[in-house]
Amino acid sequence: MTRILFVCTGNICRSPTAEGVARHVIDTSGLHALVEVDSAGTHGYHVGEAPDPRTRKAAARRGYHLDKLVARRLEIADFQRFDLLLAMDRGHYESMLRMSPQVYHPKVDLFMRYARSFDIDEVPDPYYGGENGFEAVLDMCEDAVDGLFASLELGR
Repeated sequence: MTRILFVCTGNICRSPTAEGVARHVIDTSGLHALVEVDSAGTHGYHVGEAPDPRTRKAAARRGYHLDKLVARRLEIADFQRFDLLLAMDRGHYESMLRMSPQVYHPKVDLFMRYARSFDIDEVPDPYYGGENGFEAVLDMCEDAVDGLFASLELGR
């Protein structure tokens, strides 16, 4: 079993989108026994809240259901529990490295490193932008999840 944690700032836009896309692939490909996913935020701004309504709406248009997800904050125990902790941007990556014991640093990576169609290393935060930003995040998450699962030999 490979355990993967997606991490953004407040756990209401980018990381729950990545989690929702990954869960969909897991569900439709029957990978429940092979991979487990979750998401968290580097900050506790939205702990206990559902993903942003714009995130849920954009995801639902593509068949991803995020309604049952609840924001939580990244914890030290996550570095032990998860095999791979994927940051949505360099700021999250640096925060995660500062927070974790050095022994866990090899588990921390940038999510977009797994993208195959995008030549960028960060998922931009759509929170303060328009609807197109949420669609762009979905495009990036679909691509990076596919690349991630292929790297783990768990492709669709």
